Amino acid sequence: MQTQITIIGGGILGLSIAWGLARAGKDVVVVDEGDQAFRASRGNFGLVWVQGKGHGMHQYAKWTRQSATLWPELSRELEETTGVQLEYSQKGGVDFCLSDTEAEERVNMLNGIRSGLAGDYPFEYLDHSQLKKLIPEIGPTVTGATWTDMDGHVNPLYLLRALYAGFLANGGKVINNQTVSHIEKRQSGFSVSAGITIESEKVVLCAGLGNKSLGPMVGMNVPVMPNRGHIMVCERVAPFMTYPSVQIRQVGEGVVQIGDSKEDVGLNDGTSTNVLANIARRAIKIYPLLAHLRTVRSWAALRVMSPDGFPIYQQSTTHPGAFVVTCHSGITLAAAHALLLSQWIAADVQPNNLESFSGDRFSI
Repeated sequence: MQTQITIIGGGILGLSIAWGLARAGKDVVVVDEGDQAFRASRGNFGLVWVQGKGHGMHQYAKWTRQSATLWPELSRELEETTGVQLEYSQKGGVDFCLSDTEAEERVNMLNGIRSGLAGDYPFEYLDHSQLKKLIPEIGPTVTGATWTDMDGHVNPLYLLRALYAGFLANGGKVINNQTVSHIEKRQSGFSVSAGITIESEKVVLCAGLGNKSLGPMVGMNVPVMPNRGHIMVCERVAPFMTYPSVQIRQVGEGVVQIGDSKEDVGLNDGTSTNVLANIARRAIKIYPLLAHLRTVRSWAALRVMSPDGFPIYQQSTTHPGAFVVTCHSGITLAAAHALLLSQWIAADVQPNNLESFSGDRFSI
């Protein structure tokens, strides 16, 4: 099979870039491993989230804000061209604090990001009484919360469906249920072995945790590692939650999703009763009304993390035309990946400060 660009990985990240490339008229093939992969795109929380992103790297704070600003354009175009409603909403978001220590640490972190961006980082801290006016349902032990109008959420499964449909509508091709076993540099490009052989001018690694083994095939070190997060889903209830948070959100159909865990457990994506109990207890402290709801399902999924937690965007110096794209915020960054990063891969139109995300930073 011949194509211009081969994308390895058909999750949110791979399809965001593939959609952007196909939308620009490129001939693109996506190779997806299927359900034998860890499928982070099906297990995430669905947040379009800005606050807190970029602590320790101001360029990441700018990149995250830029993507959030582009999200209305991405949502509008996907919905208009595919008919898939994404349940996208960006009315603002809160991050709850259950102690004075949590609140102080949270505000100090956000002030640090604000300082690094020369003050261009709107947020405010709401104490309990102020928060109660905004969200009457909060519990008495909630100390307060940080709030910003930059945050929002989306249904990640609908987003995945829309990107897939939009990619195909623009002439893209998907090879499902195939694992890439080998990538070879040729004079005219690359040969990718995945059940069949795909010849292409460029290749883009968007395979999540799989990038760690694929990277050396094109001369790149991609030191990604897993971090497990749990999610609980409660039964449908009448809408009561206007603003999502990193701990709890209510989706369009009325169900409540609860998450708030991070574990280093290797490639174990199984659930833990103790972890689920802990996040349930915290959720009930925030919203006491949740104590009366039934849990209908739960799962765990593996985040794709770099050593410093920030994305890796890089073109290989030894294998020009080979790119790696990896991050743990594929939903938030979907708009930047689809509308900006695709231009870098297609025509070397590099977004500002992209070099900050090179994987070379880990070899220094």
